[in-house]
Parts: sequence; structure tokens; C-alpha cells
Amino acid sequence: MSTIATADTGHHDATKEHGHGEHHHPELGFLQRWVFSTDHKVIGLQYAVTGLSFLFFGFLLMLVMRWQLASPGQPVPMVGAFLRSVFGQTVMTDAGALTAAGYNVFGAMHGTIMVFFGIVPVAVAGFGNFVVPLQIGAPDMAFPKLNMASFWCFFTSCVIMTGSFFVPGSAAKSGWTAYPPLAGIADLEGGNIWLNGQTIWLIAMVFNITGSLLGSINFITTIIQLRAPGLTWMRLPFFVWAQFVTAFLLVLAFPPLEAAGFMQLTDRVLGTSFFMPTGLMIGQSVAQTWSGGGSPILWQHLFWFLAHPEVYVLILPAIGIVSEVVANNTRKPLHGYKAMVYSVFVLGFLSFIVWAHHMYMTGMGAKVAAFFQVTTIMISVPSVILLTSLLMSLWGGSIRFNTPMLFATAFLPMFGLGGLTGIPLAFNAVDLFLHDTYYVIGHFHYVVAPGTIFGLFAGVYFWYPKVTGRKMSEFLGHVHFWGSLITINGIFFPMFLQGMAGVHRRWYDGGVTYEQLAGPVLHWNMVMTVSAGLLALFQLVFIWNFFTSWKLGQKVGRNPWDATTLDWDTPTPPPHGNFDKPLMVYRGPYEYSVPGHPTDFIPQTEKV
Repeated sequence: MSTIATADTGHHDATKEHGHGEHHHPELGFLQRWVFSTDHKVIGLQYAVTGLSFLFFGFLLMLVMRWQLASPGQPVPMVGAFLRSVFGQTVMTDAGALTAAGYNVFGAMHGTIMVFFGIVPVAVAGFGNFVVPLQIGAPDMAFPKLNMASFWCFFTSCVIMTGSFFVPGSAAKSGWTAYPPLAGIADLEGGNIWLNGQTIWLIAMVFNITGSLLGSINFITTIIQLRAPGLTWMRLPFFVWAQFVTAFLLVLAFPPLEAAGFMQLTDRVLGTSFFMPTGLMIGQSVAQTWSGGGSPILWQHLFWFLAHPEVYVLILPAIGIVSEVVANNTRKPLHGYKAMVYSVFVLGFLSFIVWAHHMYMTGMGAKVAAFFQVTTIMISVPSVILLTSLLMSLWGGSIRFNTPMLFATAFLPMFGLGGLTGIPLAFNAVDLFLHDTYYVIGHFHYVVAPGTIFGLFAGVYFWYPKVTGRKMSEFLGHVHFWGSLITINGIFFPMFLQGMAGVHRRWYDGGVTYEQLAGPVLHWNMVMTVSAGLLALFQLVFIWNFFTSWKLGQKVGRNPWDATTLDWDTPTPPPHGNFDKPLMVYRGPYEYSVPGHPTDFIPQTEKV
């Protein structure tokens, strides 16, 4: 297998060799097959299940925070005592209420877990590992052992980050952005310089980033080298294009953050001063721990140079998934396929020259601010092209509103609302007022919650039959969709109203202390909290559907959606090596409703 996957002699030989050797693969034991597997499909499932678990964990942290915001200082109902026993006195009071430090812990870890340990592993590594080799006709990823190493780097980071909740002082408290000098001094006074939340956060992030880099190199090599015969660049499914650009974003943007993580780590444990300034006051005295002369703003530059491309790392795989679902369920080709491909490259390039719009509060000059305002508005153009192409793809289609299509179509206006509300933040005059308010939280979450996560749900329902050989329940899928759509808007839309009234994201009492300023909009806290609780209930419907359908769902064949791409031209579930016949691609990925053809779809491998 390794001779096939790592050969760089071209994708034609890999496919031919596989076609005659698949049945001779020896039977693997449980550990080699499911734990230390080099099979891209198993690794994709490992990433997906781990990422979905962390998404749920991060969501539970948010529920506790939302309770605190709606009922400041009140014990968390039913589970307050349990949370106190798990997280300790730093996070929870004896009565089971969230403390101020606990709010900072849950806020920092919610953001970190949802982005780096939830959405990215599911969207990029989970769907990417399972689907991309199938869609390009490859027997596996180019470097299977490197693929396994990338997952175990990620899983190690998960264990380390989870363990940080149980060290003295609990987990990191300096926000998911870890801004110094706060992050430089957090939990150091009187404690162990290694065994504390912020230091462990940095170590976990280094492992996490390393895993992402290994996986990204693998994706780029696989897509370039292991495409099936006839699968030219403009015959690639759009999902593959999205993953290809995403891999480049990770390769180029993550190293600066990994370097910054090492530098902040040495600031904390070795006394260096990359980010720690001279004359820093802690309490009533000047800090003597660091030599001084560092720049806290340098960390912001390095962090946001990654974190803004990271937004597109989150959204591009979701757009790719939605494109596959929309084309399949409208029974027509994507509108403007080539324009979408070019747009995704422009989007990737521009994402590297907009980062400082997160830093208007640092006092940058008018000329620098003007540059980033212009580039931020420019990046909306390819985003609008992608969104418009998907909307135009619906026009005139014979639409099947199954569960994947419901999530895909809901993605479009939700992502559009997230993007539209970001336009005012591009301008520094507006951002100075809205910065760090709930308006920013609402904007970002519309992009990644009803945006990206709805795209991921569409992908789960769409490819679940290929993974398991069974469909998930359509009835439960509809209940999950409609409940999630209504309640998720109940959480995030009121944030715009609170943000424009000046409610700050870091007020752990929900704004009660500043009631004279924010009083007229504080009642929305209860609306958002109730909506969050109901959203959790509808996710239980999804979890039940996900696990019970594995054994009880409707059995399907190799192409239950009547799709055209190569991933539906394999046995279900795909065997080791994926394909049971030699492949030759004759056409593009979305040949639906071709006049004169006896069916309304023509697979890429069908010779007409």
C-alpha cells in the first residue's frame, strides 16, 4: 500500500496498480485497523468523531456561560454541584454558580475548542480525509503514515488541552486570542511555571498546529499527484478545490502562530521578552520577571496573520460541501463553476492582507488603516461571487428538499448575514465603537455557527450513507434542522441589538453592573439563554439519529443520491484501496439533466 500511496511517478500508475492489488491486502488487527490506522477513511472518521465531540463540549461551556449572563450569580440548575466537583473552586462557587475567573476560563476555552479542536478537525481533516481521495480517484492519501501522525499530534493536543482544566488555577483565562501581557503573566504568581492553564494552552496549540501542518502538506501532494486518469484540474469537484486552497492557507498561515506560541512559551518559562514590555505594572509594583523591551502588539500581528485566514479555513470546506449538496439536489450543474474556482483563489490570497482590521484599537496610523479597510472590502467581492453562484444554481432546478439540502440552503442566507454584518466592521470609525461588543460576536458566529456548522451538518447527512451504508432518518433530520434554524437565530441575532447598545463581550454578569448604559437590551440575555438550551435539545436529536442510524438506518447502495462524482462510484462503504475497478474520467463533476440522456445524471466515469 505504501508503495502506491507515496509514489510520486504520477496519478495514472497509482490507480492502475491499485486496480489489480486491492484483494491481496492482509487482514488487520483491531489496533492497526481502527486506532493506529493509515487508511484515510478511518483517519477521517477519527478526526470527525473527535472534532464533533469537542464541538459538543465547547457548546456545553457556552451553555454555562449563557446561564451566568441571564442569571448572574445564580447556581447552574441541576448540574451546578457536579460542575463544582469537576472544575473546582476557581471556576465554580460552592453553591454551583460560575465565578468571574470561571467565566474567563470558559470563554477562552469555548473559543479555542470550537475553532481549533472542533470545526477545523471536522471540516478540513474529517471531511477532507474521507472525501478528497474518493473524489479524485486515489487509493489513499499520498503519505499515509504522515496522515496517521497528523491525527495523533491533534489527539495529543486534545488530551493536553482537556487536562488543563484540572491543574491548579484551572485552564487558560486570557481569551482564545491569548493577548499579552495578560497571557504572559496569567497564573504565574506563586505557581508552577509549567503546570498552569496558559502554559499548557500554548503547548497544546503547538501540537495542534503541527498536526494541521502535516495534514495540509498531505492534502496538497495528494490532490496534485494522485488524481485519476482524465481528471484534469477543471474536472475537479468544487469541494476538492475548496480543500486545496484551505490546505495552502494552513501551510502559509499556521507557522507564524506556531512560532509566536513558542515565543510566548519562552516568555512565560524562560523569562524572555518577545511580547512583554518594559515597565509592566502588576498590582502596585513593577514586574521584574522579564528583561522587558518586548511588544504585545507583535503577538497581535502574528496571531491575526493566522486567525483571519483561519476564518476562511473554517468557511471554505463548508462552501465546498454546500456546493456538492446543491448541485446534487437541484439536478443541474453549478452556476459559474469556473468563476467559483477563480474566486476561491482570490479569496485565499486576499485573506493574507486583511489581518490588521482586527487591530484598529492599537492606534495604527490613518494610511495603514486605510489600506486594511480597502482590502477588507475587496475580500467581500469573491465571497459575493461564491454566494451568488450558489443562489443562481437554485434557479430553475428540480430541487429535492432532503435533510442535506435543507442545511445547505439555510447556509446561504445565514452566511450572507454573517458577511453583510462584517462590512461595517471593515471601517475603523465604526469598529472603534463596536470593537469587543456583542455585535462582533454576532457577526462572527453567523459566519461559523449557522454558516459553517450548518454546512458541516449538510455534509454529515450527505456522506453518512457512503460511510455506513445506511441513511440517517429524514424525519429526525427535519426536526433537527428546523429546531436548530429557529433557535440558533434566537441566540445570535439579539447580539447585534446588544452590541449596538454597547454591551461588552467580557461583562461576566451580563451587563448588570452597567445597567444605566445597557439596561434597555439586557432582557435579550434570557432570550438567548433559553434559545441556547433549546438548541442543545435539538442536538440531542442529531446525536440519537447519528448513532441509531448506524445499525437501524435504511440500507443503500453505492449511489443513493444519484450523484456524478467519483466518491459515489465506489462500493458502500468503500473497501481498503477504495475502488473495485480501473478509473477513467470523461467529463466534469456536475453533469446533471443532460438533454437526451436516459437518466438525469451522468457519472464522471461513464463513457457516452
